[in-house]
Amino acid sequence: MTTIDSADPGPGLDLDARARLVSGGGVFRTGAEPALGMRAIVTSDGPIGVRGERWDESDTALALPSPTAMAASWDEDLVAELGALLAAEARRKGVDMLLAPTLNLHRSPFAGRNFECFSEDPLLTARIGAAYIAGVQGGGVAATAKHFVGNESETERLTMTARIDERTLREVYLAPFEAAVRAGVWAVMSAYNGVNGEPMSESRLLAEPLKGEWGFDGLVVSDWGAVRSTEATGGAAVDLAMPGPNEHWGERLAAAVRDGRVPAAALDDKVRRLLRLAGRVGAFDPPPAPDPVDPAEARGLLRRAAAAGAVLLRNRDGLLPLAAEALRRVAVIGPNAAVARVQGGGSAGVYPASVVSPLDGIRAALPADAVVEYLPGVRTSVRPTPLEPGLCRLPGSGEPGLLVRFLAADGSEIHREHRPSGRSFETPEDVDLTDLREIEIHTVLRAPFAGRWRLGVVGLGTVRLSADGRTVLDEYVPAESDDPTYLHVTPSYRQVGLDLAEHQEVELLARRQVEYGHGRVFALAADPPLDEAVREAAAAVELARSADAVVIVVGTSEEHESEGFDRATLRLPGEQDALVAAVAAANPATVVVVNSGGPVLMPWRDRVAAVLLGWFPGQEGGDALADVLFGDTEPGGRLPASWPADEHLPAVARTRPTGGELAYTEGLHLGHRGWLRSGASPAYWFGHGLGYGRWEYLAVEVPQRTAPGAGLTVRAVLRNTGTRRSREVVQVYLARPTSAVERPVRWLAGFAAVHAGPGERVEVEVPVAARALEHWSVAEGRWVTESGVFAVLVGPSCGDLPLAAAVEVGTVGAVGAVAQGGTG
Repeated sequence: MTTIDSADPGPGLDLDARARLVSGGGVFRTGAEPALGMRAIVTSDGPIGVRGERWDESDTALALPSPTAMAASWDEDLVAELGALLAAEARRKGVDMLLAPTLNLHRSPFAGRNFECFSEDPLLTARIGAAYIAGVQGGGVAATAKHFVGNESETERLTMTARIDERTLREVYLAPFEAAVRAGVWAVMSAYNGVNGEPMSESRLLAEPLKGEWGFDGLVVSDWGAVRSTEATGGAAVDLAMPGPNEHWGERLAAAVRDGRVPAAALDDKVRRLLRLAGRVGAFDPPPAPDPVDPAEARGLLRRAAAAGAVLLRNRDGLLPLAAEALRRVAVIGPNAAVARVQGGGSAGVYPASVVSPLDGIRAALPADAVVEYLPGVRTSVRPTPLEPGLCRLPGSGEPGLLVRFLAADGSEIHREHRPSGRSFETPEDVDLTDLREIEIHTVLRAPFAGRWRLGVVGLGTVRLSADGRTVLDEYVPAESDDPTYLHVTPSYRQVGLDLAEHQEVELLARRQVEYGHGRVFALAADPPLDEAVREAAAAVELARSADAVVIVVGTSEEHESEGFDRATLRLPGEQDALVAAVAAANPATVVVVNSGGPVLMPWRDRVAAVLLGWFPGQEGGDALADVLFGDTEPGGRLPASWPADEHLPAVARTRPTGGELAYTEGLHLGHRGWLRSGASPAYWFGHGLGYGRWEYLAVEVPQRTAPGAGLTVRAVLRNTGTRRSREVVQVYLARPTSAVERPVRWLAGFAAVHAGPGERVEVEVPVAARALEHWSVAEGRWVTESGVFAVLVGPSCGDLPLAAAVEVGTVGAVGAVAQGGTG
């Protein structure tokens, strides 16, 4: 590892070179500095995979379970394994710095990017995030804790300011970032939004507490495009402006330093930190040969991780696990069953080389003589569905796919590609697109059924679509936002209806004129007739009625949960609720699998036998689901956020700013804390999850006293009274109803997992850190421990705590307090 001289962080570099170095070198890479022997540092979005510098399905990547699924495992060792896999993927793709993990909290269930965050709880987020960071950086790749801080919603995220009081900031929203620094994270990303009136790229919070009190010695990188000033950001503690070259830094920053408007020491610190990161990731050395990732081992880990995060919410009469050998006819129903929804939308997206759908997994797991029949039942797409290989072929050929051409202003061809589908794409790095003026997609669509098909084009500027030589769409599509996710991932689209006979073929030619600042996204889509979906719903109910068991997979997709927008509703898209109710009425042996990144409403939850939450499970989700359904693996997950019963939530945390400000009026009481303060109950509490065991909580022991500034160890005794070996996540909460300061009704203070066979009695130790007993004193500007008695509550979820004891903060005593309990 190269050592950076603290006195002269850039030996031999003049002022202009130093300012240029911290101003970024490209969309996903820093500038190189040959004078120092430093190559460019390559970055890539995460957190479920390493996309690399291309946003394209031709550059595939492993797709891990969503961060909500990772946190649902409550398993730091497993998350560290996933981090190590990400590091190996990064090295394979020549990536030095992974722009993950996201440590923002689930402040509101309506937040569009919750799937990319771990939890509503600061402690769970802190511990899972630290494990993720350890895994990534153990492989020599920088992790980036983001978005510092207050980015808990997407609406007006580029410009809004979050109003958060100091104590809430310290105890809730800064806590996961402090843990990341304590874990040794190499980079932190400043958010787009502001906090208390200061844009985060200019915020004093970057200096204190991040770099000062916490001692963070790494690099602060801006979110992409968030450096929008010269003097304010140049003098602040943000170190690297991305993407580059940033127009506000470079020459302008050098001039500001030269004129004394920005201190030279501020620029030197930025350079020092960038060079320190370069040393840590090996940017002063030739890129190392990547260690090969064993595909079978990687898929096995992803399959295990998806099952570990699956949460069994309900299991009436022990329907699950299903006995595979007894099933002769299984109905698989639902829009998410055959088309796997493995990830949310936005910059977190990757293109996996292969995906196992729930239908694929179920079919592979059942005996050969079992009949598995499938119907989608309903359709849920809002945006046009990219043209799939099975529906299209090259013109003049039977080969599946589409022909994409990149054209110059005179119509000459710059580059062409054969693409497998109509999804958005980018061109290879070695193609010079300086003269690009138009993108063309050419294919032949074969309609599997008759009716009025909806053909669509996705992209900005002038778009045209012809069918068999006849123009059916010719329109200018203006940009509706300057949000990078909108421009480069989900731009506007246009659709047109076209009547097609069954098996009719139609030649489609789509063109888009490329304008500066509008990105290069261009996609061709086709959606089947709506009346086909109506017929499928009735057929799905009849299919369910005749089956031995029904697995119905419902949920959302990247259309409904994504970076760039917040959710307007928690209801399942389309007519999925009606489909579940009808199917469950037709067959009582119905298992509902919920495939989403965050909470959805389940008005039918008490009318179905089993509800299994699969999250966005990553590419191996289908096989993992089958493992859980048929009992090869226990569903290991516990909820990382409370799931509401309806949208009439107590003290709803808003996601839409008013006058550019978003007030965090709930203070300390987000998530389950808000439910507890209201006296109401969600559909399922934070921490809930059933597994396949049955646990009895027998006793808890805690110290009688502990000293201020010290933690404690909670010892609990449990018995697995079930018939299978099982894992339980023992959760410890603290409460102090007579406190002199405002506190949550109770708060998570520690957790640990325990395993036991049928009838086995086990003891588990749960460490509780001193911080769990402290609160932030605004008056004193430090952490303070309030003397007196704290209640210690132990159980399987925030809403089910059968064991209780007490500890007094004061002089330490040797005698323990013991309490008896019951079944959890």
